[in-house]
Amino acid sequence: MGAHRLALLVFLATLPQLLLAGTTRYYTFNVTMQKVTRLCTTRAIPTVNGKFPGPKIVTREGDRVVVKVVNNVKHNVTIHWHGVRQLRTGWSDGPAYITQCPIQTGQSYVYNFTITAQRGTLFWHAHVSWMRATLYGPIIILPKSGVPFPFPKPYKDVPVVFGEWFNADPEAIIAQALQTGGGPNVSEAYTINGLPGPLYNCSTKDTFKLKVQPGKLYLLRLINAALNDELFFSIANHTLTVVDVDAAYVKPFDTDVALVTRG
Repeated sequence: MGAHRLALLVFLATLPQLLLAGTTRYYTFNVTMQKVTRLCTTRAIPTVNGKFPGPKIVTREGDRVVVKVVNNVKHNVTIHWHGVRQLRTGWSDGPAYITQCPIQTGQSYVYNFTITAQRGTLFWHAHVSWMRATLYGPIIILPKSGVPFPFPKPYKDVPVVFGEWFNADPEAIIAQALQTGGGPNVSEAYTINGLPGPLYNCSTKDTFKLKVQPGKLYLLRLINAALNDELFFSIANHTLTVVDVDAAYVKPFDTDVALVTRG
């Protein structure tokens, strides 16, 4: 690859906070319906703050995160902070009917937890039925202020969130599957940061593009938010260096292909 070799570092987020003083970071998640067009099909989907995928949470190890979720859609909803260690804050974990009652239409709920001994990439998603098909987003956990990464500082930090697009309402799909006992219909497309890409019909303009500079180091935060599939990631003619898995540093290793499991 010579002078054109592009160095890459990769955070893998699949599953899954030492109580230290940190900043308290406040977020408001308004769950609303938003019209979105993909594959020449327009439909109203549940979103957080009108975004698909949803907004990213950026925090540091030791910080407290407070998120007020307001439900403005007809379905019940909860938010799960996938992989976050809920130490004495189990009521903020998010699984409906397990750690909380779901948030009903017109109601709100406040999640309050501390990031403890975790650094890297996780993600949040809805935890009622198949609402997580569109309600998801990245959680980026930086080291404590003044603490460097245990690897060379990247030139740029980029979340890469894999998901799925359904032309039909995912809630109707899973309801039909439960009623009939058959497997649910599969999605029409896989997405990267909410965009299907040129592999699919009517999707050439809906492609995630990352402009890079040769020789620069890029930190890619890979998240698999797909409903039911393990996905593979690679970049042609490049080597990936894995440095973190599930918000925990690992001994760096090189690979041509990364398997990112659900969650």
